[in-house]
Amino acid sequence: MSKVLSYKVVFEPAEEGGYTAYVPSLPGCISEGDTYREAQKNIKEAIEGWIQVSRKFGDEIPRSDVIIDTIAVAV
Repeated sequence: MSKVLSYKVVFEPAEEGGYTAYVPSLPGCISEGDTYREAQKNIKEAIEGWIQVSRKFGDEIPRSDVIIDTIAVAV
């Protein structure tokens, strides 16, 4: 039986178009896509690959411990 893990992902518009995506809880786990949907698909594959490699080397799989919030400032 497989376990489902959830991770917070940051999607940023890329200067040249599309999106860059990264997972703060998984160092070095980054991907991109020409569209938001493509970036979502690609980062999911990157997360799965990151976890596979970690398991292969016997490393601990971190939990998503990131807090995401919005802070409003007057300018």
